[in-house]
Amino acid sequence: MTEMTAVATGGTRHRSGLRTALRDSAVLSGRSIRHIVRNPEQAMVVVFLPIMLLVLFRYLFGGAIQTGAGGYVNYLIAGIMVISVAFNATTTTVGVCTDMLEGIVERFRSMPMVSTAVLTAHVVAAVVRNLISMTVIVLVGLLIGFRPAASPAGWAAAVGLMVLFVAAISWLAVIFGLLADSPEGATGLSLIIVFVPYASSAFVPPGTMPTALRLIVENQPVTPVIDAVRGLLLDQPIGNAGWLAVAWWGGILLIAVPLAGFLFRRRTGR
Repeated sequence: MTEMTAVATGGTRHRSGLRTALRDSAVLSGRSIRHIVRNPEQAMVVVFLPIMLLVLFRYLFGGAIQTGAGGYVNYLIAGIMVISVAFNATTTTVGVCTDMLEGIVERFRSMPMVSTAVLTAHVVAAVVRNLISMTVIVLVGLLIGFRPAASPAGWAAAVGLMVLFVAAISWLAVIFGLLADSPEGATGLSLIIVFVPYASSAFVPPGTMPTALRLIVENQPVTPVIDAVRGLLLDQPIGNAGWLAVAWWGGILLIAVPLAGFLFRRRTGR
């Protein structure tokens, strides 16, 4: 009887702890999401920067770069989505670093809440920001010639792949925010994420590149995401790009989440 009571009590505590973590994460996610509206800099990164990049590359290089049937804008959309995710990661890195430095985490620790919900909230807000950015990119793309051919299943697969990519990138951004000693340092570390997508298939086919660069581009983790999303949106074969993207970013996510938790506990002394 005692053992059954202990098991039941343990199960109740586990469920209660899970509910508490979800509740705390939801509350703090709302706090982070509200910053999108209240912070003009975030609005710039979420909305205006993707538009500027898309229009700039569409009309600056669209007449010079040949990417086959469908036009350059169809080739470009997936790359702009991924680059937008990288830029949004800077907001996450700086936000985490600022929370760690300004004492907000210490105040949360004094409350009956799960302290690591602060990190989860930043990731949830990042997913929301990037979904807004991707919606803006698609809508503006339609105005300037983007013509997707994806079925509902293709759209769902493309969105799911992008959400996995966003989640993994956001947890990497959280790690950089925990490692940084200042917002300026956080910005500098996040540039690692920002520039990696440029050495990918975002803007031009890898086959047009010098051999050494092509080998790097074809074997780095961002290129499969771009190739898979592009193929899904245009209803074209994606080859191995889909499962490679899931393997890369699923693996990165599995490593990044516990590593972020470890760094957070070490930095807060818990």
